[in-house]
Amino acid sequence: MTISTKKKIAVVVLTTVALSLGTVGVANASQAKPKSEAAKAKHEANHQVREALVVSIIGIDAATIKSRLKAGETLGAIAGAKKSALITALVAEATKNIDAAVTAGKMSSAKATTLKAGVTAHVTAEVDAVRGAKAPGMGKGGPRHGMGKNH
Repeated sequence: MTISTKKKIAVVVLTTVALSLGTVGVANASQAKPKSEAAKAKHEANHQVREALVVSIIGIDAATIKSRLKAGETLGAIAGAKKSALITALVAEATKNIDAAVTAGKMSSAKATTLKAGVTAHVTAEVDAVRGAKAPGMGKGGPRHGMGKNH
């Protein structure tokens, strides 16, 4: 039993395509993982920066702040007289991150302008919110670290 030349060509073409798709899929999967790990590392680094910022302004260690947040206090209440300075610093940090996104080409300047217009109100609401361990920069899975639905 012999296979016709057309059938042989079809089998070779289909096999080549299947192997190519498999290789592309493997290449994409291997490339996606480092991006995911890099994104997680960047997210964690940003979280640590915010946490250090909150701790330095309020003047209380992170563990105490987290404990008080879990007990139902707001970050604003914990900050007390330093609440205004905390909001100013968090707004500056958010603005810096928005500007960096524009510089990196990840955000349009129009969107940045829109986000910056609401950043003070957003940060103030986060600082005044009762969230358990989810206040800005404090606690795992905590705040919305940016301005928008992706953050």
